[in-house]
Amino acid sequence: MALFERLAAALFGAQPSEDATLVGEATEAVVDAVEPKVRMHSRYRQKLAPCIRQSIEHLRALAREPLEPVLLSRAAWASDSRVNAFFATAADVRACLGRAHELRSFLDQPANAALQEAYALIGMKKEERSVLGMELQGDAVQRDVAQTQVSFSGHRVVAPSATLAGTRLEIGRRILLRLAQVSLMRILDADAKASELQSRKAYLGARMRVLRLAEDGMEGIVKDRATIAAEMKAVERELTQTVEGYIAAKAGSATLEGYLQHIADVFSRPEEHVSLGRTPLRVSRLGVRVDNDSQGPVNELSLAELAIGEFRAAIAIVRCPRAELPSKEELIAQAERSL
Repeated sequence: MALFERLAAALFGAQPSEDATLVGEATEAVVDAVEPKVRMHSRYRQKLAPCIRQSIEHLRALAREPLEPVLLSRAAWASDSRVNAFFATAADVRACLGRAHELRSFLDQPANAALQEAYALIGMKKEERSVLGMELQGDAVQRDVAQTQVSFSGHRVVAPSATLAGTRLEIGRRILLRLAQVSLMRILDADAKASELQSRKAYLGARMRVLRLAEDGMEGIVKDRATIAAEMKAVERELTQTVEGYIAAKAGSATLEGYLQHIADVFSRPEEHVSLGRTPLRVSRLGVRVDNDSQGPVNELSLAELAIGEFRAAIAIVRCPRAELPSKEELIAQAERSL
């Protein structure tokens, strides 16, 4: 995956590469990851260049999206509106870091022994639910007020690095791998469909032979020939449809043109597979969505949301102090208490 790392550096680094070089390297990286046999097609570079260029433009737009690092600590829970919104309690911040296996593994490397903090990406699932709560209106407390509770769960800390630039590069590399993964999944699905139709075609062919034997054999004595003929017609109709589907599936799967088409379909529409948006969020310190004229302390933030296919996650780049991670002894003790 070294080529993907160079490609991520060209897209998400401080000095982007020239387009011609970048398109060529990106094409080779994608072909290597998805299906190297594509190189047997004499014009694979020309066929993939336009869609690869579209993906490059999309990824560059993502790279320009500002993501200010958030200090992930228990003290920040009280002072930073983002941390307070992301976690229900200060203790949850430490618990999240304790579960961050990728982060711990990174900090445990001998080369990183002197690091006091690491940058990383945190992803969370945002959930909203309707509740009945209390609200201060003037000097009176109103009960059973319809409210929207906003919470975050499933926190995951990934792509740790010693620097902000390093984490951004790792995020870029993983986005590129995601696009390659989608392309390969489409090829595998098409191949699986062709195999399934081939098996069905063989079964229907055998079924048709059985019915012909029944029509001409002793089964015609106990079973109406018209019934057998009707069954044969139904099987023949399904067999024709299956053969047509099989031919189409084979044309779109196990051919160089088919592979190129699947890759082009994904990389020509990268925004359908990976996108980053902003959503304004204004909630109370208890996580209740509030309007602009509400009273009391409020967490107001512009929430970055990453969409990967059908999966959506709220994200932020975070700074993770080593001192905030629970020790291994603490984690062992917690595990023993839960037994």
